[in-house]
Amino acid sequence: MLTLDTLNRALLLENIHPDATARLTKAGYEVRTIPRALGEDELIEALRGVSLLGIRSRTHVTERVLAAAPDLLAVGAFCIGTNQVDLTAAARHGVAVFNAPFSNTRSVVELAIAEIISMARRLPEKNAKMHAGVWDKSAKGAHEVRGRKLGIVGYGNIGTQLSVIAESLGMTVYFYDIADKLAIGNARRCSSLEELLESVETVTLHVDGRAGNRGFFGEAEFARMPSRSLFLNLSRGFVVDHAALRRHIESGHIAGAAIDVFPSEPRGNNDEFVSELRGLNNVILTPHIGGSTEEAQQDIGEFVSGKLVDFAASGATSMSVNMPNIALPSVPGTHRLVHMHKNVPGVLATINRVLAEHGVNVEGQLLRTREEYGYVITDIGTTYSDEVLNELHAMDVTIRLRTIED
Repeated sequence: MLTLDTLNRALLLENIHPDATARLTKAGYEVRTIPRALGEDELIEALRGVSLLGIRSRTHVTERVLAAAPDLLAVGAFCIGTNQVDLTAAARHGVAVFNAPFSNTRSVVELAIAEIISMARRLPEKNAKMHAGVWDKSAKGAHEVRGRKLGIVGYGNIGTQLSVIAESLGMTVYFYDIADKLAIGNARRCSSLEELLESVETVTLHVDGRAGNRGFFGEAEFARMPSRSLFLNLSRGFVVDHAALRRHIESGHIAGAAIDVFPSEPRGNNDEFVSELRGLNNVILTPHIGGSTEEAQQDIGEFVSGKLVDFAASGATSMSVNMPNIALPSVPGTHRLVHMHKNVPGVLATINRVLAEHGVNVEGQLLRTREEYGYVITDIGTTYSDEVLNELHAMDVTIRLRTIED
C-alpha cells in the first residue's frame, strides 16, 4: 500500500475516554465516535477516508479490513491486549499499531484483590441472600486472606504489582512465567505450572493474548488444584475452558471463581451475555472491566491518542507493537520522508542514491528493522521534485511512503 497524503479523520469505537477525542481534535482531526464495537463489514464501511482508528477489545481488525482501508495509517488499541488486531497484516499494509501496556495495571490489580477477598469471605452469596430478605449471619466458609497462598500465572506488569500488594496483605505469593522473571519481595518462583497449582490455594491468571495460550487452562489444571481453591481470570477469555470450570465449581472442588473475560463477549451493552458460568454460587462475573476505572480510561485515552498523533505528525513508532521502534527529532525547515519497506539488504543505500542523484540533501536520517520489515525516517531539504517520490515509490521493496512537512 502506497500513500503520500493522509486524511485528518479519526474513528473511535467502544466508548473510548473523551480525552482521546479532545487530544485528536486539538491536533486537527475530525473525530467520529461510535459507542459499540463494529463487525467486519461495518468497520470497512466506517473506515472510508479514516487515517486513525481507536478500538478496545471487541472490535477485530482483520486482514480483510486492512486491505479495504488504504487511508488507514495507524490503529490504537485503548487497552493492554492487541490480539484483536492482525498485527502481521497491519505491518504488511504499513499500518502501525499502538496499545497501553501500563495505564490500567493498577485498576486490574485492585479488582483482583477485591475479588480474592470477596470470594474468601463468600460475599457474593451473602449479598444475594440479603437482597432476597435472608439474614444469614454465619462465619461458615468465610476466611481471611492473610496467610493464604496465592499463585500468579503470568508475572508481567500486572502480576508483579499484584504480588507486592498481596504480600502486604499477608499472603504468601508463588508465581510461574515462561520467561525468566525476577521475583519481587518474598515471592517464590515455580519451575512449572504444575508445581504452582499444587502449592497454592488461590490461582489468578495474568497471561498475554498470544495464540499459544488458547485453552491452556482446563480440566487437567483444575483437577491439579487443591480442593476448595479459588480461581481468577482477568487476562484473556480464550485461555480457560469454562465448561471444565463449571464442573469443578458444581462438584465443590473449586470453592469460588472470579471471571472478567470470556471467549465470546457481547459487542454492546444491549446484547445478551451468554455463559455457562451464570447462576453459580460464589462466582463473580464482571463484563471485562478489569481496566475500566475512570482513572485508567483517562490515562489510556491520553496515552494512546498521543501515540497516534505523534505517529501521524512525525512518523515516530516508539512503543508500536508491530513496527520497528524509532523516533527522530525533527530538523527545522525540512520535509520528512517516512519509508516502510521489506527488510532486505541495501534499501538505505538505494534511498540515498535516489536522493543524491536528484541533488537532495539529507539533514537527518534513522533506520530500524524488525523481523521482515524496515522503517527509515529521512529529513531532507525543502526543495525536491515529484520524480524523487515516484522513484522511491517504484522500489520493489516499498510498502508505504509518506511525506510530512515540518
